[in-house]
Amino acid sequence: MKSKGVLVLRSSNVKDGALIDADNVYVDPDVATSEKVKVGDIVMVVRNGSKALIGKHAEVKQPMADTVVGAFMAGIRSPCPSFANALLNTSEFDKEIAKNMGATINQLTGYMFKQMVFFMPGKEEQEKIGSLFSTLENTITLHQRKLEALKKLKRTLLQKMFPKKGHLKPELRFFGFTNDWEQRELKDVAEIVGGGTPSTSVPAYWNGSIDWYSPTEIGQENFAKGSKRKISNEGLNNSSAKLLPAHKTILFTSRATIGEAAILEREGATNQGFQSIVTKEGVDVYFLYSYKHHLKKQALIKASGSTFLEISKNEVEGLHVPVPSGEEQAKIGSFFKLVDKAITLHQRKLEIYKKLKKGLLQKMFI
Repeated sequence: MKSKGVLVLRSSNVKDGALIDADNVYVDPDVATSEKVKVGDIVMVVRNGSKALIGKHAEVKQPMADTVVGAFMAGIRSPCPSFANALLNTSEFDKEIAKNMGATINQLTGYMFKQMVFFMPGKEEQEKIGSLFSTLENTITLHQRKLEALKKLKRTLLQKMFPKKGHLKPELRFFGFTNDWEQRELKDVAEIVGGGTPSTSVPAYWNGSIDWYSPTEIGQENFAKGSKRKISNEGLNNSSAKLLPAHKTILFTSRATIGEAAILEREGATNQGFQSIVTKEGVDVYFLYSYKHHLKKQALIKASGSTFLEISKNEVEGLHVPVPSGEEQAKIGSFFKLVDKAITLHQRKLEIYKKLKKGLLQKMFI
């Protein structure tokens, strides 16, 4: 962290068990009379308007010159910091926080810390446990950084591989492509299809074999692989829901939460919270899906409604999209599909390590 005086660590500087630069606050050295933090110290939030943030902490792993903890923070110094840091990640510590925290003010005082009781092993075992969790934390941090780097790379590539507003060519292209892109409306490259809901009072319309999506199921994954609720053929035929083709359809939310998207991996239907995009012949579905953030921005500008925001079919049809040749679309679509696959793989690895850490914390502490 770059020094501009004495850095005062606050709640915003602690994220996911690490110290970060975030709205850093620096004060004159003459004002900061508290003891400076050292490598191995654990910095913790002990007072905050949000109860959930009490106990949030991070171990100081790199030398930090001229750094102190803020008024609503505390510094913990332990002979075995890696073990102490692991202990502070356990559910037992969460229970001690809940038991000892002030009833009217969300805070932990020095006295409250003294009332906390934990089972502790001997020094040698502490060091072994601490070393294990320190290694695991470093692995998690490494994968987190790789994931963030990949996401940043993708954002940069999206900016460079699609033309900027008012331009007919992107900054970065695959070899052999030189023609101008065409500015088209979404209705020129896709059919926009709304959804519907079968009557809930007719049991025969439900629990069939047809996937039926609601907007809350969209946004976390690139592909929609199966819905929470399903409808029957009878339900489909007796509602405004439409059967959408797999690998050609982008589910696009159009009500309340607008612009969340996913590619339909197997045919299915949606409720009326969608204006789904069914690509026409010769249009690459992953190319169009990769443009989703721009479509979302346009959709949010056009959305209206007094109770909740909504965008109509006609407005979705009028969204603008720059379109190259079919061959260049396929190249771009395939490329971003690989990028998204790499991001997903890193995300899953990170989740596995976090799950492993959680399981070990439950089993290695009493």
